[in-house]
Amino acid sequence: MTFDVTIPVLNEAPTLERQVRILYDFLKQHFPETGQWRIVIADNGSTDATPDIAARLCSELPELALVKVPEKGVGLALKTSWGQSNADMVGYMDLDMATDLTHFLEAYQAIATQHYDIVYGTRLHRRSQVIGRTLKREIASRVFNGLLKVYLGVGFSDGMCGFKFLQRSVYQHLYENGARNNGWFFSTELLTISEWLGLKIYELPVKWTDDAASSKVRIIPLARRYWKDMQALKQLKLHR
Repeated sequence: MTFDVTIPVLNEAPTLERQVRILYDFLKQHFPETGQWRIVIADNGSTDATPDIAARLCSELPELALVKVPEKGVGLALKTSWGQSNADMVGYMDLDMATDLTHFLEAYQAIATQHYDIVYGTRLHRRSQVIGRTLKREIASRVFNGLLKVYLGVGFSDGMCGFKFLQRSVYQHLYENGARNNGWFFSTELLTISEWLGLKIYELPVKWTDDAASSKVRIIPLARRYWKDMQALKQLKLHR
């Protein structure tokens, strides 16, 4: 099975090369077959040296590709990347690789051999191991996911973990049925629409290490935006 791992980036010049090479070495070790995989750096409007660094890496490493999106938005970057992909499996992880890379092997097997449609990492499962997360962010995450369950009636445990993979063949179906947000909420839409469509979902408890120093999350503005996004998704459900 071929696969693309997309990494959405925005002004990540200080850490981009180091992190991409870590992922590259990991995939090269576990998937040595030529042409089986790509790392897609999806730049969504960086104004620093990120695009230049990414372009240089792509010239050095044949398994790398760069997708440029002129506007900000993780969802937009992922939709652009996946829409251009020819791989059997697509997905993404955050550049900080907070989710332990060994979990990718589990995600791959769930899709390639167990025929799941979508795999999502969860930090809220009893078997998950979360390291270094502040109490503020832990409470915010649990409140957000609890609200999703009550307001949208979903069953998944963690809608925002930056570690998701899916059969590319189902992506267009998800998009056509409402997974279209240009921002971070796209991650939640993928799981919500997957549940509504009855797709086969694999919950993957992960070891997750918070990198508070590099986090760009601002909880209050994000909460307001997510509430509006949830309301829009609720309306979509009511009109299905």
